Amino acid sequence: MSGTRLAGPVSAELRAILRQLKLGRMLDTLPERLALAGQQHLPHADFLELVLADEVTRREANSAHLRARAAGLDATMRIDTWDATAAIRYDRQLWNELTSLRFLDAPHGAVVLGPVGVGKTHLATALGHIAVRRRRTVHMARADRLLKRLKAARLDNTVEAEMRRLAHIELLILDDFALQPLDAIETTDFYELIVERHRKTATLLTSNREPGEWLAMMADPLLAQSAVDRLVSTAHELVIEGESYRRRQRPAPAPTDADTTRTPGKEDQ
Repeated sequence: MSGTRLAGPVSAELRAILRQLKLGRMLDTLPERLALAGQQHLPHADFLELVLADEVTRREANSAHLRARAAGLDATMRIDTWDATAAIRYDRQLWNELTSLRFLDAPHGAVVLGPVGVGKTHLATALGHIAVRRRRTVHMARADRLLKRLKAARLDNTVEAEMRRLAHIELLILDDFALQPLDAIETTDFYELIVERHRKTATLLTSNREPGEWLAMMADPLLAQSAVDRLVSTAHELVIEGESYRRRQRPAPAPTDADTTRTPGKEDQ
């Protein structure tokens, strides 16, 4: 490095300066970066670029983590944690299209359908994480809980403000929709939410039921038909089939005494 040696321990003075500049986390990787700089004789500018790029990456990852948590996304349900070897069948080409997030720009929606346990929530959450990393606004909630939240907002006259907030979220993910019947207020709120978001922002639903079955789960058939028609007419439909994905996540049984005790053979006698 132009005759200057950077490899070596980080001095107490440098540690203090980094902490004063709120760059203390650079100390996690700085020793190995110093060693690398010494080995490869990096110019000063290249070394500076390297350590600052580390800090940018760390801050971006931390920011994405905080935004994902605020969006209600499970941190364990990402694309890299999806078990691609599971006995699950779905349209991979459509899935790749969804992961591109082009449907957010149309804007279109998405409906992820399938029986219990096939991974609908995992895939929907994974899309949420991708959107968060691309700095799109995301909110995910179980459908029944979000509708109960809207119902509670009526009691303190904040329902209009909450509706406006939800209407502007770029990707709204409602998990387990129509798992339980919707009463008159919940049906009205669902209708209002879909109407406000239609062709403006993207809504993603996961459900164990087909869209045609949703109508029977809502109290007002006319509002139900209007909301479902708007939603489905602009939504990609990803159908997942196969064995329960959750079964692959069961812990392995602990070995019993019978498993660990070997019957002596002639060689043991």
